[in-house]
Amino acid sequence: MNIKDIFNTFAEDLKMVDRELMGIFKSHVLLIPIIGQHLLGSGGKRMRPLFLLLSAELCGYKKANRALLGAIIEAIHTASLLHDDVIDGAETRRGKPAANAVWGNQVVILVGDFLYSNALKLAVHQKNQKIMEALSDATTSMTEGEILQLHRIGDPEITKEDYFEIISAKTGVLISAACRIGGILAGEPEKREMALARFGMKTGIAFQLADDILDYVAKQKELGKRLGKDLEEGKITMPLIHILKVASESERDEIKAIISSVTDSRRAYAPTVGGSGGQSAVKGKKTGTKKSGQGPSQSLKRIMDLFLKYNAIEESLDIAKGLIAEAKSELDIFPASKEKETLLVMAEYAMHREK
Repeated sequence: MNIKDIFNTFAEDLKMVDRELMGIFKSHVLLIPIIGQHLLGSGGKRMRPLFLLLSAELCGYKKANRALLGAIIEAIHTASLLHDDVIDGAETRRGKPAANAVWGNQVVILVGDFLYSNALKLAVHQKNQKIMEALSDATTSMTEGEILQLHRIGDPEITKEDYFEIISAKTGVLISAACRIGGILAGEPEKREMALARFGMKTGIAFQLADDILDYVAKQKELGKRLGKDLEEGKITMPLIHILKVASESERDEIKAIISSVTDSRRAYAPTVGGSGGQSAVKGKKTGTKKSGQGPSQSLKRIMDLFLKYNAIEESLDIAKGLIAEAKSELDIFPASKEKETLLVMAEYAMHREK
């Protein structure tokens, strides 16, 4: 079994998730469903709903409300992406114009808020306290993670522990909630329910770590965004943390100068709430060039040279592989089955995906 087989097997279920997701965008304020259509048309693999579906399958639960809960999970994820794009001044998302670049930041922030609130309102109708706890804990942690990441933008003193706290909150908690809800729906004992939650958390962290690595090494067309975008945004991810730890003093100073240049550019030309952020990103690049004496491409090339010198990509991948091994071991509590094997393949996908 491979990842393509899994998506083919669950194609109809994921179509049901999409229909439920469009229902979450339903509103008499016509701009909300219009933006919903734009977002759905931009694609996305629906990984988080799929984790929920597969976890429910593992526990023998096949009722139709799986699709609604999968859509609720995806709506929460989509809301976080809308807010991220405003914060980052993004112009594209998956190779298409980002919603904030089309409708402006103010509208997109409010649509993100609508998604959060409407998704949680629909979850309340399930009348299951444990599901509400899982979702509310996840949304709270996601917001905390985004604020913490924003606070640590351009901070070369960020530690590995800080970084993992951020990506656990940004990505781990929602995949953890998705897997846990699969167990809750089936009425699994707490031992199994929490094993699924830990599996989801570790897999989610590994997914984000792999995504951060791909930011530097993937083919741009396959990744769907500019390579080195995290560096441009002043985000210090695992490969950078590694070289900041092992590089020589002069190299660390050079890396810090590059990071400082990018961060000063973003602060000087941060997008306003009412704007799309596109112009600010261009101005930021100009400022960074003036201060560091290097353009963005030269800075990225220098960072990539240091990654190669200190095996930063390989070291980061080894951490992700370790997390995947830990995640898979969490499912030891479940007997061998086709459904369990499917979840294990999904965990491995974190290490082999292209985007």
